[in-house]
Amino acid sequence: GVGPGDASPDEGVVEDLPLIDEKAVEQLTEGLISHYLPDLQRSKSALQELTQNQVVLLETLEQEISKFKECNSILDINALFSEAKHYHNKLVNIRNEMMMLHEKTSKLKVSGINI
Repeated sequence: GVGPGDASPDEGVVEDLPLIDEKAVEQLTEGLISHYLPDLQRSKSALQELTQNQVVLLETLEQEISKFKECNSILDINALFSEAKHYHNKLVNIRNEMMMLHEKTSKLKVSGINI
């Protein structure tokens, strides 16, 4: 059969609840909001300031990174110029050697020796 333990646990609960006073709920809500809202607004403005600072920091970092990239490219250009100077010197030396060899062969031809 049906014993006292078989009754639904929710049975009779609705009848036990007091009538909810809408004005009291509204006042409690306003009290709760007024208690927490100033802190939340301060937190919000602090977070906004932090976000703005992060944006400024990121922009500054990007500028610094671009400066480093420019420095690297300048170093690359300097290396390229010094390499070009080195090869130019080699070419000048080769030209001088060729002119000297040309003079020697011309002298040998004048002397009557065919090369």
